[in-house]
Amino acid sequence: MRTIKAATYNIHKCVGIDRKYSPERIVDVLREIDADVIALQEVLCHSHLHARDHQARFIADELGMEYRLGENRQIKGGGYGNAILSRLPIDFHQNYDITIKKYEPRGCLRSTISIDGEQLHFINIHMGTSFFERRLQVHKLLAKHVLDSPELKGRRIVAGDFNEWINGITTRLFRSSFNSIDPKLHLGRARTFPGILPLVHLDHVYFDESFRLRNAALHRSRTALIASDHLPILAEFEI
Repeated sequence: MRTIKAATYNIHKCVGIDRKYSPERIVDVLREIDADVIALQEVLCHSHLHARDHQARFIADELGMEYRLGENRQIKGGGYGNAILSRLPIDFHQNYDITIKKYEPRGCLRSTISIDGEQLHFINIHMGTSFFERRLQVHKLLAKHVLDSPELKGRRIVAGDFNEWINGITTRLFRSSFNSIDPKLHLGRARTFPGILPLVHLDHVYFDESFRLRNAALHRSRTALIASDHLPILAEFEI
């Protein structure tokens, strides 16, 4: 039976809790977890500066992976949003605008990845910080043209920073459509953010019933505790 390792990681523009900018440190963390597909949030990509400042391309190149960027807005001339990295071929990708008026631009990046002749739909989400914002975003996400299309069902993994630490409408609706990683059961703790002194749980992984969760972990290496204000979550599935 084939297995696949998926991860989600908010890299905080590669600025660690020590305020040091280091894409190289993010690469080190991702090497430690050794995932096949990765959902990155808060990725900043400057094409006209140093190679390390196009964070998605730099990290992917260092890891020998493909990447796709879902740009949601510009910051000082650089594209900012979510990125998907994959060791496996990425056949298709599309970025969906889930911005709610008067709030920060947000997106959902969907990719179709080939694995042993079949398709895996790997989706990366970074939702808003406001309860009212998320309440509207979740309906956009579960609308037929984004996540609930019949062509996607059966092979979906949805990962990202959901910015929800309570059993709110986002959590309830996703749990009604997907299986999920239970932070206390699978990760060993109910609180995961911020990594060095966790107070809440923001990062989640949801998946269809065609996947069987073998194990999951919150990666808490010395480097990971410093490299970003979030910690990566790694999940291994049997397909």
